[in-house]
Amino acid sequence: MSDYGPSHWDERYAAQPTVWGAAPNRWVEQELADLTPGRALDLACGEGRNALWLDSLGWQVCAVDFSSVAIDKGRSRASGIDWVVADVTTYESPTPVDIALICYLQVPAAARRAVLQHAADALVAGGRLLLVAHHTRNLTDGTGGPQDPAVLYSEDDVAAHLTGTHLTLESAGQVLRPVDGAARPAIDLLVRAVKAP
Repeated sequence: MSDYGPSHWDERYAAQPTVWGAAPNRWVEQELADLTPGRALDLACGEGRNALWLDSLGWQVCAVDFSSVAIDKGRSRASGIDWVVADVTTYESPTPVDIALICYLQVPAAARRAVLQHAADALVAGGRLLLVAHHTRNLTDGTGGPQDPAVLYSEDDVAAHLTGTHLTLESAGQVLRPVDGAARPAIDLLVRAVKAP
């Protein structure tokens, strides 16, 4: 994992104007567009495409990433967001939130469990977790994404990680994401969970 620490991502984010594009992730937009704005926590936000979109809808957003280059790029596009340079595996939100978003955070199981616990702790009663990731099946049956099976995960993995978090799994499944120029789609994992009242 040391090869993919902050310096690796700083270099990658510095190399081009946007790594992931400016539009929000399709699943984030699909799942959150109709919700009443409140407080949102975007963990591993990268350059902030989802945070910026939520901000445009009236959400109060805290966006966290360990790449200072990515955070600086996001901050240059919107100063109203609380941009935080921090490791999401240890970050604890000082403010309760209505939505916790984790989008394509591909880390090994122990780190993943820690992030989910911190996200759950940050949520108000009735708050919602939305997780989007490259599914384990994407390695053999999909397109793109990390090629290390240790950082890919499935519905069962997330269900196990949520044990003891006071989050109830609402839905977890595979969704197919078209990839320009690819013969087959990417296979993503889409998870929704809610914190008990």
